[in-house]
Amino acid sequence: MAERSTAAVDVADNDGDEPSAAQAAKVTSDGVNTQNGRAADGPMPEKDGERTNTASTAAPELHSGHKLARRYRLEECVTRVDGFSSWRAMDEKLRRAVGVHLMPADHSRARSVLAAARSSALLGDPRFVQVLDAVEENDLVYVVHEWLPDATELTALLAAGPLEAHEAYQLVSQVSQAMAAAHREGLAHLRLTPSAILRTSTGQWRIRGLAVNAALRGITSETPQRADTEAIGALLYAALTQRWPYESDAYGLTGLPKGVGLIAPDQVRAGVHRGLGELAMRALANDGATASRQEPACTTPEELSKAVSAMPRIRPPEPAFTAPPEYQHTTYQQGSYGRTTSSGVPTAQSLPVAPPPPPLQSRTGRALKWGVAALLIAALGLGSWQLADTLLERGTQKGNSGTSNNTKPGTDDNPKAEPGEQLPLSHARVLAIGGDDQVKPELAAKAIDGSTEPGWVTPQYLGYSNLGNLPGRKDGSGIVVDLGKVKDVTGLDVDLYVEGQKIQVLAAPEDASNPNSLSAFSQQLTKLEVAPKKLQATLEKPVRTRFVLIHITDLPSDGEGGYRGGINEIRVLGKPS
Repeated sequence: MAERSTAAVDVADNDGDEPSAAQAAKVTSDGVNTQNGRAADGPMPEKDGERTNTASTAAPELHSGHKLARRYRLEECVTRVDGFSSWRAMDEKLRRAVGVHLMPADHSRARSVLAAARSSALLGDPRFVQVLDAVEENDLVYVVHEWLPDATELTALLAAGPLEAHEAYQLVSQVSQAMAAAHREGLAHLRLTPSAILRTSTGQWRIRGLAVNAALRGITSETPQRADTEAIGALLYAALTQRWPYESDAYGLTGLPKGVGLIAPDQVRAGVHRGLGELAMRALANDGATASRQEPACTTPEELSKAVSAMPRIRPPEPAFTAPPEYQHTTYQQGSYGRTTSSGVPTAQSLPVAPPPPPLQSRTGRALKWGVAALLIAALGLGSWQLADTLLERGTQKGNSGTSNNTKPGTDDNPKAEPGEQLPLSHARVLAIGGDDQVKPELAAKAIDGSTEPGWVTPQYLGYSNLGNLPGRKDGSGIVVDLGKVKDVTGLDVDLYVEGQKIQVLAAPEDASNPNSLSAFSQQLTKLEVAPKKLQATLEKPVRTRFVLIHITDLPSDGEGGYRGGINEIRVLGKPS
């Protein structure tokens, strides 16, 4: 009996069969919009798949910063095509990155997308990228799924070369077992491309797009198990040969020569594991066994999984071990130290050993030793006395103000300026350095509220340490504090959200009234450098200004695969006027 499935897959890129290196490296972006090397944007001619007509509904016009369900904040659009869009977003409730697919509620595929996402979420298999939420709200349908910043697409792995035999074995074993479990629950993938397969930092293979992308693209199949099995075979073939097993190029891989048909992997590349190559051919063959083998073709993921289990297990390669250099005995251990060797007798030590200097055993030598020791003792005593005398004199000196001078001096004639007292700050705002695009303007006031809680904190940026990839962020961002009126600024004491941020502190001219650009802050209080978590500075001479800018140009890694920074509290020191 013919099978029919409307299961879905993950999102597709909006370019062709060969994704760019940047797209291949982004492990949470969407897969290439082809199946088995053939474009999927038009009708699917092969017998295992067909595609409904392209929807006419336009993708929702949303922008970075939009929040769904008062929880998921959209940050970067990674796909906008065919009536839907896909985003990298931030789950503000759990403070983690997620992926979001969006489409209008009146889209012709909206109902099937919701049904497919909810079916996938019920599976709960950790071998698949999990669907976290599927909602219809405010004329929008959106699906929220996991975002794996520590994983790498198979596309990127194959760009570096074919996989080692053990890695290819683990790939086909884990993917076939996972898909067999999904088909037992009535779920198919239909788009198992290299961009849908991820390898985590622990070596586990995970599959994304189960029961979502096919619904987004309107792809169905009369024989979903056969389609998924052949796709797994194509993945194994590509992993062994770094070639796509069809005539057309796809996923950054070169296709097979035209007109020769499907050839065995060991005829494409020398050194391919024969058992894995035969397994790929059995999965790829559409009608029975291959010409070179008598085993039947694998037509379901369950059959493929059993065929993998029946193979002898492929062990991981032995770790490379470099032998240490041969131990060389010293001349003392060899018993030749201080001995003379007669000519013609070889020695174990090839380099000549310098004889030790003769000891000072004569009467003159002993007198010389005692004289040097006496001179050293006298020099140490004289130096200690001079140091103590200098410290006592400095302790009794008074500064120009009549108080004890216990601040760090510059020179005796030009002492360093005093830090001053904390000046009141009347207002704080975020400076939109590249235009009107402000970073978290609603949090600016927290940077001067005197609290120890986190103040102005940037969003998490994935892949961009310079505050994102928007044009308005190319020169960074920062907080401008208003002293209320022109005052003499002599120092700074700034508590930062995290160490490692690249920061400079600038001040506007004395006559500035409302500086709104980076060029309006012409006085530099500190140079641009990577700062610790607490930024403190004492100026050599006071600077008269009313507006001070804490300018951040680069953010450190947050340890979760992204970049984040911010300012907790700003204190400006000076002389109140």
